[in-house]
Amino acid sequence: MTSPHRPARLTASGAQRAGGAGELAGRTVSRVGFGAMQLERLRDDRKAAVALLRHCIDLGVDHIDTAHFYGHGFVNEVIREAVRPEDDVIVVSKVGAEPDPDGPLPLRLAQRPEQLRAAVEDNLSSLGVDRIPLVNLRRTDIGPGLRAEGDQIVDLDDQLAVMTTLRDEGKIGAIGLSSVSPDVFRRALPAGIACVQNSYSLLDRGGEDLLLLCLQEGIAWVPYFPLGGSFPGMPKVTEEPAVTATARDLGATPAQIGLAWLLHHAPNILLIPGTANPDHLAANIAAGTLTLDTTTLSTLDAIPPRTGDIELD
Repeated sequence: MTSPHRPARLTASGAQRAGGAGELAGRTVSRVGFGAMQLERLRDDRKAAVALLRHCIDLGVDHIDTAHFYGHGFVNEVIREAVRPEDDVIVVSKVGAEPDPDGPLPLRLAQRPEQLRAAVEDNLSSLGVDRIPLVNLRRTDIGPGLRAEGDQIVDLDDQLAVMTTLRDEGKIGAIGLSSVSPDVFRRALPAGIACVQNSYSLLDRGGEDLLLLCLQEGIAWVPYFPLGGSFPGMPKVTEEPAVTATARDLGATPAQIGLAWLLHHAPNILLIPGTANPDHLAANIAAGTLTLDTTTLSTLDAIPPRTGDIELD
């Protein structure tokens, strides 16, 4: 895997790679990418959403994470408008859920094989592409979030069968996994796995064993909720006293410290922090320039992690 201390190479736009260079699905990418989910907040200002993505690319981001169920296709359509072929940006999507605008939550699970295929087709259409470089299969083996019930409890082998078929057809380039346990990950390895997206942060290190296994296998670890706090009871990295103290000492924000710790923690970690705010975007990318010395890292590493499995009721 790529070392976090190797010299940063340049993106297609000529900018230095945000956070240095990492590897994803056979591509060299900036280790600080962009999670596009929050672009839905700009639904009433599409021009601002497009401008934010263009600013991302200008700052060296070349890894964008999305899904058709983000805003029922709106986010993908913004990406379609904003990202140009010459940007050489890898757009990663996910399947396993679908929009549910009239339900108690804006999405519901869509785990059955035919639903996975339909979701890939929806992503292809809304992104305006013939092939998606990487598609993550969102399962429900671990939390936080929804749990599968009834016909949404689907065997991994059935899901991987349709994902590998889609790959063979050229509709997707690589397969990733999300919300999976180590056992499920090991079962999936023969299919060829490019990345894992699980909840993980400085305070939520329950997935440490799986992170290390991914490192050994040369597989990218792309944590969601990298700063915690998205569900009731989930610890917030930005409120941890040792984090806020470190931020004061380094003239940074607590969020930047939480993101920088992840980049220092393991070389296969790639970040996809999301925002609809240009200032927050710049701050997130600037976190990739922070250097944490061994004393600081030791202090942060010593913070007791909270590994509880938060569920969404």
